Amino acid sequence: QRMCNKHLKAKVGPSLLACDMSCFGTETTRMLEGGADFIHFDVMDGHFVPNITMGACVLKSLRKAIGPEPYLDCHMMVTDPGKWLDDFVEAGASQYTFHLEAVPNQIEAAKLIKRIKEKGLVAGLALNPGTPAEAISDELGQLADVIMVMTVEPGFGGQKFKAEMAPKIKEVRRRFPKKDIEVDGGLAVDNVGVAASAGANMIVAGTSLFKAEKPKDVMNQLREPITALLS
Repeated sequence: QRMCNKHLKAKVGPSLLACDMSCFGTETTRMLEGGADFIHFDVMDGHFVPNITMGACVLKSLRKAIGPEPYLDCHMMVTDPGKWLDDFVEAGASQYTFHLEAVPNQIEAAKLIKRIKEKGLVAGLALNPGTPAEAISDELGQLADVIMVMTVEPGFGGQKFKAEMAPKIKEVRRRFPKKDIEVDGGLAVDNVGVAASAGANMIVAGTSLFKAEKPKDVMNQLREPITALLS
């Protein structure tokens, strides 16, 4: 479906979950030099998802290494997302995306979105594959800056893209035409058209970028179908 909002842009963000974690700084710089629109920073607590990755101390070091300008999108796959907000603000996060499934109800979700915005960060709200678009109320969706649709089960990189999430992306775009719609999980050049056609404009890609010989070319290819629908 064509995205007619003039404020929307095609954005591609490499997921650091797929990088060589022994050298976060150089790997991030390599992606930024390739034209990354944002950097996706996956935080897992071993409780909300069955894996542990990195936290605010790593983000703080990364921010120091790359400087103040790059956009750091922190995807909080954690049980108590409100608990860590201040730490990530201090560490240099640009966007703080939490899971609807990780908060008790819509009221608490709305409170956290407001807190994120009050701290000066972009507020993202994520949905697991098993959570329907209808789980986000109109009020909550309007309050969020970004709505993320997971196209794999959260917790591990390198999974296969779930094309059956396309109707959910389409429904989120229909209900929230002016919002950035982010998709995360298994995105690559051969399937990004499915997400773009459904209405996604922010693409998180891990393996397909970090394993590429020319990440810049892949980023351009990932943007192409979105740009065509925005024109």
